[in-house]
Amino acid sequence: MVTDEKQKFTTVGEYLEAATYDVEPRLTEMREIIRTALPNAEETISYNIPAYKQDGVVVIQFAGFTHHTSLSFFPTAATFAHFTEELAAYRTSKSAIQFPLDEPLPAELVGAIARFRGDEAAAYAARKKSGH
Repeated sequence: MVTDEKQKFTTVGEYLEAATYDVEPRLTEMREIIRTALPNAEETISYNIPAYKQDGVVVIQFAGFTHHTSLSFFPTAATFAHFTEELAAYRTSKSAIQFPLDEPLPAELVGAIARFRGDEAAAYAARKKSGH
């Protein structure tokens, strides 16, 4: 892992400061992309990793590891279905996408996924508010 697993973070800044020198620049880049894509999202820590909350929903999270950085979100088949072609080159799980550290970060893709998840959160909040 990029950090001491026992360390508990309260801010994204603390998380980034604890990251190893090889991962920190990538995490900072991911942070800026997500902040730009989701300007109204609240930056927080969830499950001890950076998270962005919008309309009461955790929209997206990111984390750093020894050989990759990870973009994660609560399981949503729609996100993976929407970005099937773009994600074909990356390792994925039910809720995460891994970006190898030895390859450039696909900034446009990260931003597009963050915006897509923000739109999903807004739609969910609207449905919840209307009772549907």
